[in-house]
Amino acid sequence: MHIAFFTNFYLPVVNGVTRSVESFREELTKLRHNVFIFAQSTNDYEDEAPFIFRYPSVTLPVYVDVPAVIPVSPFVDQLLPALKLDVIHTHHPFLLGSTAARKAEELHLPLVFTFHTQYQEYTHYVPLPQETIQEFLKGAVKNWLRDFMRLCQHIVIPSESMKEILVQEYGLRDCYTVIPTGMDLEPYRHADGKALRSREGWQDDFVVVSTGRLATEKNWPTLVQAAQKVYREHPNMRLVIIGDGPEKKALQELAAELGIAERVTFTGEIPFSEVPVYLKAADMFGFASITETQGLVTVEAIAAGLPVVAVDGSGTRDIVENGKQGFLVPNDADALADSINRLLESPDKMRKFRRSALKKAKTFDMKNCAKQLIKVYEQSIQDKAQQRYVRIEVEEVSKER
Repeated sequence: MHIAFFTNFYLPVVNGVTRSVESFREELTKLRHNVFIFAQSTNDYEDEAPFIFRYPSVTLPVYVDVPAVIPVSPFVDQLLPALKLDVIHTHHPFLLGSTAARKAEELHLPLVFTFHTQYQEYTHYVPLPQETIQEFLKGAVKNWLRDFMRLCQHIVIPSESMKEILVQEYGLRDCYTVIPTGMDLEPYRHADGKALRSREGWQDDFVVVSTGRLATEKNWPTLVQAAQKVYREHPNMRLVIIGDGPEKKALQELAAELGIAERVTFTGEIPFSEVPVYLKAADMFGFASITETQGLVTVEAIAAGLPVVAVDGSGTRDIVENGKQGFLVPNDADALADSINRLLESPDKMRKFRRSALKKAKTFDMKNCAKQLIKVYEQSIQDKAQQRYVRIEVEEVSKER
């Protein structure tokens, strides 16, 4: 099968979408399918994999060196018909997502869309802070997304909780499948964090690690505030935050205000290949985001055998069962701190959660996820031939406007 992936983010940018795209590309290639990736241009980065084509892009300061695609390429326009594609799969609804939809229509190909992100939670980046305007923007984004999904033959959804949101709030009625992003578990099985702990001087620390983009929608202040409360009871606690983003400086200032700057380590962005080692160097995974569609970073944490203490939010609750792999708590710094303290003071429960985490991680086998995706493509090809599209029933959805 010849498959085109359209994505606004791809290597060397590292985020959840990039990891999903790359994981599926690798596994689909192993299954002897050809995957062609269309993504943003890069500076001083050479692609190692074949069939990667770049659109021009510019850097948006608000995203801190994350490029924004300019969805115009005469070269790609000429190339696409020659690839004899079977399906176009977009990982975003805008920019290259719009291009993917247009090309699918021009070439009479099925269009598949993975709903990676709760886009309505990003309206705060529009510099119009008034609450009424923000509510209007959220409603407008939802309506726009509904219109985009109607252009598709199938919607891929990374988690059951995200499926509930799309069904209940967006009116999605058919042509959808829940397929989480799987993982290659081997790097996590073989990683050893002892040398890293020694190098960083963490031998005597109880390390709570967290990973993700340092942005407002990820709810980082709640985790930093919880760390301060844990530190009062356990001065050997260290919070390690892996990632970068526009809120990094504000979070560093918050840690200083709370008097725990020396107990919070900001690693910045690290190569994806080093993530398993950092996770294995930790004792626990802490997470406060409530806007995840799948929470891929939480899958990585349990693959490393880490107990999880997290805010009970979409995506995260699909991975962590409260009381089995860790604790899910209300969106509150006190609740998060209390559960971290409970685990820190219970080595037996820590060991139990570690065993359960490793067992749960096995359910995210990448090969099975890729095979499910091929079934979606096959169904989408049939649906396109019969002019069937995703159905959205707006009249059953509460009005946002």
